Amino acid sequence: MESDNWVVQNLVNALNTWNEKLAEIWQIITQSPENFKGGGIWSAIVNIHGALQAIGYALLVLFFVVGVVKTCGSFTEVKKPEHAVKIFVRFAIAKGVVTYGLELMMALFEIVQGVTSTIMGSAGFGGAQETVLPQEIVTAVEDCGFFESIPLWAVTLIGSLFITVLSFIMIMSVYGRFFRLYLYTAIAPVPLSTFAGSPSQNVGISFLKSYAAVCLEGAIIVLACIIFTLFATTPPVVDPDAAAVTMVWGYIGELIFNMLVLTGAVKMSDRVVREMMGL
Repeated sequence: MESDNWVVQNLVNALNTWNEKLAEIWQIITQSPENFKGGGIWSAIVNIHGALQAIGYALLVLFFVVGVVKTCGSFTEVKKPEHAVKIFVRFAIAKGVVTYGLELMMALFEIVQGVTSTIMGSAGFGGAQETVLPQEIVTAVEDCGFFESIPLWAVTLIGSLFITVLSFIMIMSVYGRFFRLYLYTAIAPVPLSTFAGSPSQNVGISFLKSYAAVCLEGAIIVLACIIFTLFATTPPVVDPDAAAVTMVWGYIGELIFNMLVLTGAVKMSDRVVREMMGL
């Protein structure tokens, strides 16, 4: 939208920032950790995961011994075939979980990515709807004189500031989810080793449930973006007979309200998922 008016340019720049961040969210949500930012971060995380596997194996033996001591009253019980088989199976499963923990977590991530893709496909959205400044507002602002445009400057500055801040808060929440995925993946061998002992297995279960919750945040964020996109297709109603300040203030107020709803939904996606999963 071409205009020489400062008020219009300021509003358009703020909306462009919002549209760019919203488009970036759609791009990030559909990416896998291996491809995020060229894959350099993922390579470092995989190396850390591999290095921590040695510690995971050591803890595996420790939790296994502690579990055997606490669950078996005497050495005689250990020698019983049913107890021996049960202990061996638990150790073998725990060893497999630590060894193939990375593959297990990526398989879980791919399942959730499939859920996210299904949501996007069912809604018929391949990207975010851009928010544009209505032509009525542009015309009204350009027709204002110098003194009439003074209150418009204040309204525009406040509105542009809110829109810019909300866009950065929203994108930071999405980046935060990706960073948590990396943190969970890097440290995974340590909590997964707790599966070796019956008293400590709740730690591993909670870890996997928390990781699944972080993955599911992507689906909640996509749903929130779809809802906002439907809002954007029906923009705030502009009264062409109202004064320019009233038009701009009404439009910005309703637009910021919709943006607040989306930003709040994105920021609270972790809480929503944890309430769904009972964490």
